[in-house]
Amino acid sequence: MTDDAAQTLARVTAEERDIVFERFGLEDAWLLGTQMRRAAQGEELPIVIGVTLGEARVFHTALPGSSADNDGWLDRKTRVARRYARSSFGVGLSFRATGKDFDTAARLDPREYAAHGGVFPITIASVGVVGTVGVSGLPQADDHAFVVAQLRQYLRTT
Repeated sequence: MTDDAAQTLARVTAEERDIVFERFGLEDAWLLGTQMRRAAQGEELPIVIGVTLGEARVFHTALPGSSADNDGWLDRKTRVARRYARSSFGVGLSFRATGKDFDTAARLDPREYAAHGGVFPITIASVGVVGTVGVSGLPQADDHAFVVAQLRQYLRTT
């Protein structure tokens, strides 16, 4: 693993450890999702945005330039974040750090699971992962960075 890859994995792992909520419910999903939509509109990002609680999709929106393909990617990345209880980017980086290809080594259907950046677990302190928040439409590192920035902003305001 290169130094850059190791640093990226360490940064993502720290983000996963640090971005934790005291509580998160339906109202939070709506507020976070609409905050993300406004931010994406301001930057004219061609993305879809989704928030889940448990297995339920509780917020979803698509912005101009996004497509149904982005919905498919969001669904596949969400399954990865839910299954591994960590960011979809972190999962992909972890597999690559050990010299493995996620699509082969995970033994999961790549039509259903994608370990690419953009979906982050919603973790409640003393509870664990209760849902996910994610986007699709940008390069994977940019998808991940957008979600992390929005989560940090939301946590500062709640």
